[in-house]
Amino acid sequence: MGNCHTVGPNEALVVSGGCCGSDYKQYVFGGWAWAWWCISDTQRISLEIMTLQPRCEDVETAEGVALTVTGVAQVKIMTEKELLAVACEQFLGKNVQDIKNVVLQTLEGHLRSILGTLTVEQIYQDRDQFAKLVREVAAPDVGRMGIEILSFTIKDVYDKVDYLSSLGKTQTAVVQRDADIGVAEAERDAGIREAECKKEMLDVKFMADTKIADSKRAFELQKSAFSEEVNIKTAEAQLAYELQGAREQQKIRQEEIEIEVVQRKKQIAVEAQEILRTDKELIATVRRPAEAEAHRIQQIAEGEKVKQVLLAQAEAEKIRKIGEAEAAVIEAMGKAEKNLIYCIIKIGLGQPGMMAHACNPSTLGG
Repeated sequence: MGNCHTVGPNEALVVSGGCCGSDYKQYVFGGWAWAWWCISDTQRISLEIMTLQPRCEDVETAEGVALTVTGVAQVKIMTEKELLAVACEQFLGKNVQDIKNVVLQTLEGHLRSILGTLTVEQIYQDRDQFAKLVREVAAPDVGRMGIEILSFTIKDVYDKVDYLSSLGKTQTAVVQRDADIGVAEAERDAGIREAECKKEMLDVKFMADTKIADSKRAFELQKSAFSEEVNIKTAEAQLAYELQGAREQQKIRQEEIEIEVVQRKKQIAVEAQEILRTDKELIATVRRPAEAEAHRIQQIAEGEKVKQVLLAQAEAEKIRKIGEAEAAVIEAMGKAEKNLIYCIIKIGLGQPGMMAHACNPSTLGG
Protein backbone atom coordinates (compact mmCIF):
# COMPACT_ATOMS: atom_id res chain seq x y z
CA MET A 1 0.00 0.00 0.00
CA GLY A 2 1.02 3.60 -0.39
CA ASN A 3 -0.04 7.24 -0.58
CA CYS A 4 -0.83 9.69 -3.39
CA HIS A 5 1.32 12.84 -3.10
CA THR A 6 0.43 16.11 -4.84
CA VAL A 7 2.70 19.02 -5.59
CA GLY A 8 2.07 22.60 -6.77
CA PRO A 9 3.63 24.38 -9.74
CA ASN A 10 6.17 26.20 -7.52
CA GLU A 11 7.95 23.06 -6.26
CA ALA A 12 9.08 19.64 -7.50
CA LEU A 13 8.47 16.23 -5.94
CA VAL A 14 11.14 13.53 -6.15
CA VAL A 15 9.99 9.94 -5.55
CA SER A 16 12.85 7.43 -5.21
CA GLY A 17 13.08 3.74 -4.28
CA GLY A 18 10.56 0.99 -4.95
CA CYS A 19 10.06 -2.74 -5.21
CA CYS A 20 13.01 -5.10 -5.86
CA GLY A 21 15.58 -2.42 -5.08
CA SER A 22 14.69 -0.20 -8.06
CA ASP A 23 16.86 2.93 -8.47
CA TYR A 24 14.26 4.69 -10.67
CA LYS A 25 13.50 8.27 -9.63
CA GLN A 26 10.31 10.13 -10.54
CA TYR A 27 10.37 13.92 -10.84
CA VAL A 28 6.96 15.66 -10.70
CA PHE A 29 6.00 19.35 -10.54
CA GLY A 30 2.45 20.70 -10.67
CA GLY A 31 0.93 17.20 -10.47
CA TRP A 32 0.84 14.04 -8.37
CA ALA A 33 2.77 10.81 -7.80
CA TRP A 34 2.30 7.49 -6.02
CA ALA A 35 4.72 6.40 -3.29
CA TRP A 36 4.82 3.01 -1.55
CA TRP A 37 4.97 2.80 2.19
CA CYS A 38 8.32 1.99 3.74
CA ILE A 39 10.07 1.31 0.42
CA SER A 40 9.62 4.71 -1.35
CA ASP A 41 11.12 8.04 -0.32
CA THR A 42 9.59 11.44 -1.21
CA GLN A 43 11.44 14.76 -1.11
CA ARG A 44 10.55 18.26 -2.31
CA ILE A 45 12.62 21.06 -3.79
CA SER A 46 11.46 24.65 -4.41
CA LEU A 47 11.12 26.01 -7.96
CA GLU A 48 10.48 29.62 -6.92
CA ILE A 49 12.60 32.51 -8.20
CA MET A 50 15.53 33.38 -5.96
CA THR A 51 16.84 36.95 -5.80
CA LEU A 52 20.60 37.30 -5.30
CA GLN A 53 22.73 40.40 -4.79
CA PRO A 54 26.33 39.55 -5.76
CA ARG A 55 28.84 42.10 -4.45
CA CYS A 56 32.56 42.47 -5.21
CA GLU A 57 34.48 44.98 -3.09
CA ASP A 58 37.73 46.65 -4.08
CA VAL A 59 38.29 44.60 -7.21
CA GLU A 60 41.03 46.00 -9.45
CA THR A 61 40.12 46.62 -13.06
CA ALA A 62 42.42 46.32 -16.06
CA GLU A 63 43.75 49.82 -15.24
CA GLY A 64 44.44 48.93 -11.61
CA VAL A 65 41.56 51.03 -10.21
CA ALA A 66 39.78 49.32 -7.32
CA LEU A 67 36.00 49.29 -7.78
CA THR A 68 33.12 47.99 -5.74
CA VAL A 69 30.30 46.57 -7.88
CA THR A 70 26.87 45.43 -6.71
CA GLY A 71 24.48 43.51 -8.94
CA VAL A 72 21.04 41.93 -8.77
CA ALA A 73 20.33 38.47 -10.22
CA GLN A 74 17.13 36.45 -10.54
CA VAL A 75 17.69 32.68 -10.70
CA LYS A 76 15.61 29.52 -10.42
CA ILE A 77 15.91 25.75 -10.75
CA MET A 78 15.12 24.59 -14.29
CA THR A 79 12.20 22.19 -14.87
CA GLU A 80 13.60 20.16 -17.77
CA LYS A 81 13.81 16.56 -16.60
CA GLU A 82 17.57 16.13 -17.05
CA LEU A 83 18.43 19.54 -15.57
CA LEU A 84 15.94 19.05 -12.73
CA ALA A 85 17.62 15.74 -11.97
CA VAL A 86 21.02 17.51 -11.88
CA ALA A 87 19.65 20.20 -9.54
CA CYS A 88 18.15 17.55 -7.28
CA GLU A 89 21.52 15.76 -7.13
CA GLN A 90 23.18 19.03 -6.12
CA PHE A 91 20.61 20.63 -3.81
CA LEU A 92 18.01 18.05 -2.72
CA GLY A 93 17.71 18.14 1.05
CA LYS A 94 19.11 21.70 1.29
CA ASN A 95 17.07 24.74 2.12
CA VAL A 96 16.65 27.74 -0.17
CA GLN A 97 19.28 29.79 1.62
CA ASP A 98 21.93 27.10 1.05
CA ILE A 99 21.10 27.05 -2.68
CA LYS A 100 21.26 30.85 -2.85
CA ASN A 101 24.69 30.86 -1.16
CA VAL A 102 26.14 28.38 -3.68
CA VAL A 103 24.82 30.30 -6.69
CA LEU A 104 25.80 33.65 -5.15
CA GLN A 105 29.42 32.57 -4.71
CA THR A 106 29.54 31.36 -8.31
CA LEU A 107 28.18 34.68 -9.63
CA GLU A 108 30.52 36.74 -7.47
CA GLY A 109 33.50 34.71 -8.70
CA HIS A 110 32.63 35.33 -12.35
CA LEU A 111 31.86 38.99 -11.62
CA ARG A 112 35.25 39.43 -9.98
CA SER A 113 37.10 37.72 -12.85
CA ILE A 114 35.33 39.84 -15.50
CA LEU A 115 36.02 43.09 -13.61
CA GLY A 116 39.75 42.41 -13.93
CA THR A 117 39.51 42.37 -17.74
CA LEU A 118 37.62 45.63 -18.30
CA THR A 119 38.46 49.29 -17.94
CA VAL A 120 36.58 51.64 -15.66
CA GLU A 121 35.02 53.42 -18.60
CA GLN A 122 33.75 50.14 -20.05
CA ILE A 123 32.22 49.14 -16.71
CA TYR A 124 30.71 52.53 -15.84
CA GLN A 125 29.51 53.75 -19.19
CA ASP A 126 28.12 50.48 -20.60
CA ARG A 127 26.58 48.64 -17.68
CA ASP A 128 24.20 46.66 -19.85
CA GLN A 129 27.04 45.18 -21.87
CA PHE A 130 28.94 44.44 -18.65
CA ALA A 131 25.89 42.67 -17.13
CA LYS A 132 25.34 40.74 -20.36
CA LEU A 133 28.97 39.58 -20.33
CA VAL A 134 28.68 38.37 -16.73
CA ARG A 135 25.44 36.52 -17.49
CA GLU A 136 26.95 34.82 -20.56
CA VAL A 137 30.09 33.72 -18.68
CA ALA A 138 28.30 32.50 -15.53
CA ALA A 139 25.33 30.83 -17.27
CA PRO A 140 27.20 27.59 -18.27
CA ASP A 141 28.55 27.03 -14.76
CA VAL A 142 25.28 27.55 -12.94
CA GLY A 143 23.51 25.63 -15.72
CA ARG A 144 25.60 22.57 -14.86
CA MET A 145 24.02 22.82 -11.41
CA GLY A 146 20.51 22.90 -12.93
CA ILE A 147 20.14 26.65 -12.24
CA GLU A 148 18.91 29.19 -14.81
CA ILE A 149 19.85 32.88 -14.72
CA LEU A 150 16.66 34.77 -15.57
CA SER A 151 18.19 38.24 -15.31
CA PHE A 152 21.36 39.99 -14.16
CA THR A 153 21.80 43.74 -13.84
CA ILE A 154 24.45 46.03 -12.37
CA LYS A 155 22.99 47.93 -9.44
CA ASP A 156 25.86 50.15 -8.36
CA VAL A 157 29.47 50.93 -9.21
CA TYR A 158 31.70 53.13 -7.02
CA ASP A 159 35.30 53.43 -5.77
CA LYS A 160 37.07 54.77 -2.71
CA VAL A 161 39.65 56.94 -4.47
CA ASP A 162 37.18 59.25 -6.25
CA TYR A 163 38.29 58.00 -9.63
CA LEU A 164 34.77 57.94 -10.97
CA SER A 165 34.01 61.39 -9.63
CA SER A 166 37.24 62.71 -11.20
CA LEU A 167 36.30 61.03 -14.43
CA GLY A 168 32.96 62.69 -14.16
CA LYS A 169 34.53 66.08 -13.44
CA THR A 170 36.86 65.69 -16.42
CA GLN A 171 33.98 64.77 -18.62
CA THR A 172 31.97 67.64 -17.18
CA ALA A 173 34.86 70.05 -17.89
CA VAL A 174 35.13 68.77 -21.42
CA VAL A 175 31.44 69.13 -21.88
CA GLN A 176 31.52 72.64 -20.36
CA ARG A 177 34.43 73.60 -22.63
CA ASP A 178 32.64 72.26 -25.67
CA ALA A 179 29.54 74.10 -24.53
CA ASP A 180 31.42 77.41 -24.18
CA ILE A 181 33.05 76.94 -27.58
CA GLY A 182 29.67 76.09 -29.00
CA VAL A 183 28.14 79.20 -27.45
CA ALA A 184 30.93 81.41 -28.84
CA GLU A 185 30.68 79.87 -32.27
CA ALA A 186 26.92 80.18 -32.09
CA GLU A 187 27.20 83.87 -31.13
CA ARG A 188 29.69 84.47 -33.95
CA ASP A 189 27.52 82.67 -36.45
CA ALA A 190 24.51 84.50 -35.07
CA GLY A 191 26.22 87.90 -35.61
CA ILE A 192 27.21 86.99 -39.15
CA ARG A 193 23.78 85.66 -39.83
CA GLU A 194 22.21 88.76 -38.30
CA ALA A 195 24.21 91.04 -40.61
CA GLU A 196 23.31 88.91 -43.59
CA CYS A 197 19.68 88.98 -42.52
CA LYS A 198 19.75 92.78 -42.18
CA LYS A 199 21.21 93.12 -45.67
CA GLU A 200 18.67 90.72 -47.06
CA MET A 201 15.99 92.61 -45.18
CA LEU A 202 17.05 95.96 -46.71
CA ASP A 203 17.18 94.45 -50.17
CA VAL A 204 13.79 92.92 -49.67
CA LYS A 205 12.46 96.21 -48.26
CA PHE A 206 13.73 98.16 -51.31
CA MET A 207 12.20 95.65 -53.66
CA ALA A 208 9.01 95.66 -51.64
CA ASP A 209 8.82 99.51 -51.67
CA THR A 210 9.34 99.48 -55.43
CA LYS A 211 6.67 96.91 -55.90
CA ILE A 212 4.36 98.86 -53.57
CA ALA A 213 4.84 102.05 -55.65
CA ASP A 214 4.23 100.16 -58.87
CA SER A 215 1.21 98.53 -57.30
CA LYS A 216 -0.18 101.90 -56.13
CA ARG A 217 0.22 103.41 -59.62
CA ALA A 218 -1.37 100.38 -61.24
CA PHE A 219 -4.07 100.48 -58.58
CA GLU A 220 -4.92 104.12 -59.27
CA LEU A 221 -5.09 103.46 -63.03
CA GLN A 222 -7.16 100.40 -62.50
CA LYS A 223 -9.31 102.29 -60.00
CA SER A 224 -10.07 105.00 -62.60
CA ALA A 225 -10.92 102.39 -65.18
CA PHE A 226 -13.07 100.59 -62.67
CA SER A 227 -14.84 103.84 -61.67
CA GLU A 228 -15.69 104.60 -65.31
CA GLU A 229 -16.88 101.06 -65.86
CA VAL A 230 -18.82 101.17 -62.62
CA ASN A 231 -20.58 104.40 -63.65
CA ILE A 232 -21.52 102.91 -67.02
CA LYS A 233 -22.70 99.73 -65.42
CA THR A 234 -24.60 101.75 -62.79
CA ALA A 235 -26.44 103.75 -65.47
CA GLU A 236 -27.21 100.59 -67.40
CA ALA A 237 -28.34 98.92 -64.24
CA GLN A 238 -30.56 101.89 -63.30
CA LEU A 239 -32.16 101.91 -66.75
CA ALA A 240 -32.57 98.14 -66.66
CA TYR A 241 -34.02 98.46 -63.17
CA GLU A 242 -36.61 101.03 -64.34
CA LEU A 243 -37.51 98.91 -67.37
CA GLN A 244 -37.76 95.86 -65.22
CA GLY A 245 -39.87 97.82 -62.73
CA ALA A 246 -42.25 98.86 -65.51
CA ARG A 247 -42.49 95.27 -66.71
CA GLU A 248 -43.13 94.11 -63.20
CA GLN A 249 -45.83 96.77 -62.72
CA GLN A 250 -47.45 95.65 -66.00
CA LYS A 251 -47.30 92.03 -64.86
CA ILE A 252 -48.72 92.99 -61.50
CA ARG A 253 -51.61 94.89 -63.17
CA GLN A 254 -52.32 91.92 -65.45
CA GLU A 255 -52.32 89.61 -62.49
CA GLU A 256 -54.63 91.99 -60.60
CA ILE A 257 -57.03 92.02 -63.58
CA GLU A 258 -56.91 88.24 -63.72
CA ILE A 259 -57.54 88.14 -59.99
CA GLU A 260 -60.51 90.50 -60.38
CA VAL A 261 -61.89 88.31 -63.20
CA VAL A 262 -61.45 85.23 -61.06
CA GLN A 263 -63.06 86.99 -58.10
CA ARG A 264 -65.99 88.14 -60.32
CA LYS A 265 -66.41 84.59 -61.59
CA LYS A 266 -66.35 83.30 -58.07
CA GLN A 267 -68.85 86.00 -57.04
CA ILE A 268 -71.18 85.02 -59.90
CA ALA A 269 -70.84 81.40 -58.93
CA VAL A 270 -71.57 82.32 -55.30
CA GLU A 271 -74.63 84.34 -56.39
CA ALA A 272 -75.84 81.42 -58.50
CA GLN A 273 -75.37 79.14 -55.55
CA GLU A 274 -77.19 81.64 -53.35
CA ILE A 275 -80.13 81.74 -55.85
CA LEU A 276 -80.26 77.95 -55.84
CA ARG A 277 -80.06 77.94 -52.07
CA THR A 278 -82.86 80.56 -51.82
CA ASP A 279 -84.98 78.60 -54.28
CA LYS A 280 -84.44 75.44 -52.29
CA GLU A 281 -85.16 77.33 -49.09
CA LEU A 282 -88.46 78.70 -50.56
CA ILE A 283 -89.34 75.22 -51.75
CA ALA A 284 -88.53 73.83 -48.34
CA THR A 285 -90.23 76.61 -46.32
CA VAL A 286 -93.24 77.64 -48.50
CA ARG A 287 -94.02 75.33 -51.38
CA ARG A 288 -93.58 72.04 -49.69
CA PRO A 289 -95.49 73.10 -46.52
CA ALA A 290 -98.34 74.44 -48.79
CA GLU A 291 -98.36 71.22 -50.76
CA ALA A 292 -98.35 69.29 -47.50
CA GLU A 293 -101.24 71.43 -46.17
CA ALA A 294 -103.21 71.00 -49.40
CA HIS A 295 -102.58 67.31 -49.30
CA ARG A 296 -103.68 67.25 -45.67
CA ILE A 297 -106.86 69.19 -46.47
CA GLN A 298 -107.49 66.91 -49.45
CA GLN A 299 -107.05 63.89 -47.25
CA ILE A 300 -109.37 65.41 -44.63
CA ALA A 301 -111.98 66.17 -47.33
CA GLU A 302 -111.72 62.69 -48.73
CA GLY A 303 -112.02 61.37 -45.21
CA GLU A 304 -115.13 63.48 -44.56
CA LYS A 305 -116.60 62.32 -47.85
CA VAL A 306 -115.96 58.71 -46.98
CA LYS A 307 -117.34 59.40 -43.50
CA GLN A 308 -120.57 60.91 -44.90
CA VAL A 309 -120.97 58.04 -47.33
CA LEU A 310 -120.42 55.55 -44.55
CA LEU A 311 -122.80 57.46 -42.28
CA ALA A 312 -125.45 57.53 -45.06
CA GLN A 313 -124.97 53.87 -45.71
CA ALA A 314 -125.23 53.18 -41.98
CA GLU A 315 -128.38 55.31 -41.70
CA ALA A 316 -129.95 53.59 -44.68
CA GLU A 317 -129.05 50.23 -43.24
CA LYS A 318 -130.48 51.36 -39.94
CA ILE A 319 -133.73 52.45 -41.58
CA ARG A 320 -133.88 49.22 -43.52
CA LYS A 321 -133.33 47.18 -40.40
CA ILE A 322 -135.95 49.21 -38.52
CA GLY A 323 -138.41 48.77 -41.42
CA GLU A 324 -137.73 45.11 -41.54
CA ALA A 325 -138.20 44.87 -37.77
CA GLU A 326 -141.38 46.89 -37.86
CA ALA A 327 -142.66 44.78 -40.74
CA ALA A 328 -141.85 41.64 -38.80
CA VAL A 329 -143.63 43.04 -35.76
CA ILE A 330 -146.66 44.02 -37.82
CA GLU A 331 -146.66 40.64 -39.43
CA ALA A 332 -146.41 38.93 -36.08
CA MET A 333 -149.11 41.12 -34.63
CA GLY A 334 -151.35 40.32 -37.62
CA LYS A 335 -150.81 36.67 -37.16
CA ALA A 336 -151.50 36.99 -33.43
CA GLU A 337 -154.64 38.94 -34.03
CA LYS A 338 -155.71 36.38 -36.63
CA ASN A 339 -155.13 33.54 -34.20
CA LEU A 340 -156.94 35.40 -31.42
CA ILE A 341 -159.93 35.95 -33.62
CA TYR A 342 -159.80 32.34 -34.60
CA CYS A 343 -159.81 31.28 -30.95
CA ILE A 344 -162.66 33.50 -30.12
CA ILE A 345 -164.62 32.10 -32.99
CA LYS A 346 -163.85 28.61 -31.88
CA ILE A 347 -164.98 29.36 -28.33
CA GLY A 348 -168.08 31.08 -29.61
CA LEU A 349 -168.96 27.99 -31.57
CA GLY A 350 -169.01 25.95 -28.41
CA GLN A 351 -165.90 23.87 -28.76
CA PRO A 352 -164.27 24.17 -25.36
CA GLY A 353 -161.86 21.27 -26.00
CA MET A 354 -160.52 23.16 -28.85
CA MET A 355 -159.72 26.13 -26.61
CA ALA A 356 -156.38 24.90 -25.39
CA HIS A 357 -155.44 23.68 -28.82
CA ALA A 358 -156.45 26.90 -30.44
CA CYS A 359 -154.69 29.04 -27.94
CA ASN A 360 -151.44 26.92 -28.13
CA PRO A 361 -148.69 29.11 -29.36
CA SER A 362 -147.45 26.53 -31.80
CA THR A 363 -150.95 26.38 -33.22
CA LEU A 364 -151.12 30.12 -33.34
CA GLY A 365 -147.94 30.30 -35.12
CA GLY A 366 -149.28 27.99 -37.71
